[in-house]
Amino acid sequence: MEHRIFKLIPTAAVDDPNWDRAHNQGEVVVRAISPADARLVASEAEPDFLGQDSKPGGGTTTRFASAFRDDKLYSVVEIDDAAYPEDGPREVLSGTISNPIKGS
Repeated sequence: MEHRIFKLIPTAAVDDPNWDRAHNQGEVVVRAISPADARLVASEAEPDFLGQDSKPGGGTTTRFASAFRDDKLYSVVEIDDAAYPEDGPREVLSGTISNPIKGS
């Protein structure tokens, strides 16, 4: 499957109330199949409570809280940058991703 390079860019204003539920992770570059897949690649790189010894528990995921999945918070732009080869796995290529839940 052919991959492309995408940059996820925060587009909501700093005081946008949608930021109340998720951290602004800054710009992130990913290798993915499509813009929608780029959002998934970025959100899957965030720590999930299921992988930690903390609440919520009982099989509850925090993937829904990712700002990367919200088109009101992040835009996705395909880029052509030789620093990032298209060959390789779906993955985050640059940027720092931390816990997506505010207050964590």
